[in-house]
Amino acid sequence: MQIDVERAKKVKSILVTLPRPENDKSPYFALAEKYNLKLDFRAFIHVEGVSGKDVKKDKINFTDYTAVIFTSKNAVDHFFRVCEEMRFEVSADMKYFCITEAIALYLQKYIQYRKRKIFFGKQTAKDLEDVLKKHNSEKFLFPCSDVANEETQNWLQDNGYDSTPVVLFKTVISDLNDLKEVFYDVIVFFSPSSVQSLFENFSDFVQNKTRIAAFGATTQQALLDHGLILDIPAPTPEAPSMTMAVEQYIKSVNK
Repeated sequence: MQIDVERAKKVKSILVTLPRPENDKSPYFALAEKYNLKLDFRAFIHVEGVSGKDVKKDKINFTDYTAVIFTSKNAVDHFFRVCEEMRFEVSADMKYFCITEAIALYLQKYIQYRKRKIFFGKQTAKDLEDVLKKHNSEKFLFPCSDVANEETQNWLQDNGYDSTPVVLFKTVISDLNDLKEVFYDVIVFFSPSSVQSLFENFSDFVQNKTRIAAFGATTQQALLDHGLILDIPAPTPEAPSMTMAVEQYIKSVNK
């Protein structure tokens, strides 16, 4: 990792632009304890559900589909919420394709896991390629947000799958006014929407000595488009996770 010497100030505080984890198993807590850091979580964006009534207006009939593709836990929650609102009983024969095992296991919140046809990949829809090829006759429903994962949609369409995106939840900018006079050594971003939130809340934001960490190419590009310096990118070959990248940076500057 290339460290800007002029900006290599000791890290004492970190703001993670996500909701606070429900338990203490997050690796960020271990990182904060190890390096004696002030650690805060704050969701820069949040999700609001689209009503079943609005979904019906789009003339999407859930009975037409034989499989569902999930790319997030939010998508799982809102799919089953809308099913309940629409009084749609999900068939026991419905097939579920999840981009990660964690999302697949999350389905246990709503269905009997062992009695359903559930498939999962490692990180992207492409990881499901071998499985999807065996099920290419299915009609896939793709629950998503209004800022849907275009990469997944495009990949499904380019490979000839009969898939229909349906917006079941919307990404909304959070009110961050209480952070106006609060400063952190490192701010960690995970989506272009969270970067948008920063500038919608603080149009006059100046980075100064604040170090910026960002996960994923689209998030990193959003930061660069706003003229910010990206100090801690992830994933990288040396740091596949955001916490690993942040720790590597802290090790370099907190000597």
